[in-house]
Amino acid sequence: MPEFELADSNLVNDDLRLIRSQIRRYVNEVIVPQGDAWEAAGEIPRQVFRDLGALGFLGMRHPEAYGGGGLGALSSVILGEELSRSTYGGVASAITVHSDMSVSHIAHRGTHEQKERYLRPACLGEKVGVVCVTEAHAGSDVAGLKTRAVRTLEGWTVNGSKMFITNGVYGDTYIVAARTDEGKGSKGISLFIVEKGNPGLKIARKLEKHGWRSSDTAELYFDDMRLPPDALLGEEGKGFYYIMSTFQNERLVIGALSSGACAKAIELTVDYTRSRQAFGKPLWDQQVVRNKLAWAASQTAAMRALTYQCAQMIDEGQDVVREVSMLKSFAAETLQTVVHTCLQLHGGTGYMIGTPIERMVRDARILTIGGGATEVMLEEVAKRM
Repeated sequence: MPEFELADSNLVNDDLRLIRSQIRRYVNEVIVPQGDAWEAAGEIPRQVFRDLGALGFLGMRHPEAYGGGGLGALSSVILGEELSRSTYGGVASAITVHSDMSVSHIAHRGTHEQKERYLRPACLGEKVGVVCVTEAHAGSDVAGLKTRAVRTLEGWTVNGSKMFITNGVYGDTYIVAARTDEGKGSKGISLFIVEKGNPGLKIARKLEKHGWRSSDTAELYFDDMRLPPDALLGEEGKGFYYIMSTFQNERLVIGALSSGACAKAIELTVDYTRSRQAFGKPLWDQQVVRNKLAWAASQTAAMRALTYQCAQMIDEGQDVVREVSMLKSFAAETLQTVVHTCLQLHGGTGYMIGTPIERMVRDARILTIGGGATEVMLEEVAKRM
């Protein structure tokens, strides 16, 4: 089956093209053949993280001094695009949460000791990263979180809970947001590093999801969880700022995940409509079918261009809140339109569990919610108009 490719931006150099080809090879040779088994198991093997770490793909944007690649934001975009082309959104989410949304906090704010202890093994895929912000009553409204950390003579004691945590069951290094000052609102939130095995860290349950079934997702609670003083990540009271800063990268990655998934869905559907006979000729020969797919390709190209623009702005140190909020809302919503169009063109086949397009429709749905709901993103854009 020929691959559907959009022209690469001139921002993509030869090194990044090589990275893309290597990730795509791993996706095609390892992830795609085993993806169904991982969906059934509700998790991906630890070996996948070790493989990608050994290949250098889990720390591409992290400092070289701690095992990373020292590359820019485009490396995250390429990783997200290629993982999502696997058609297994759960795999893509588990890996990018680890590489770009959890231990990134340590890369940016950690001490030398914290980076050596947690970031280096994360880049190697030896320890899996988890970010714990969302609560049952505080999702996009991060300032409303209720988990509390109280300073003690020995360090900190944390009580509270977290919901919808990717890698929450099988993770190793948890970045936990907690309120350290009740009277300061968003300025009273701090981040902490919690290690797997802490007696106060409890996995309440492994959650069953509509999509992303190959990523483990957990509800966690903290029962008098005791932490040493050096578990504090960055400055006390700066957690909300840190989270908002990392959200910009998460939204960039969601743009990349959406772009890659759209491209793969179009590829699958072009191939299907060329081979599927209806009324004596291939579906592809129907003008309406070709036009629908051409429009989907056009939307995907626009989405991808905005994704690459945001990556360039991030690397240049520009304020990208407006643009990345546009990207997150546009990309996630466009993905819904594209995959539903592709399922429609697959007919009854596309509705069958086990087909890539059916899975992609289920996996796509969360992207309008996670990382900031579409409605919240549009408000961020409107504030800056």
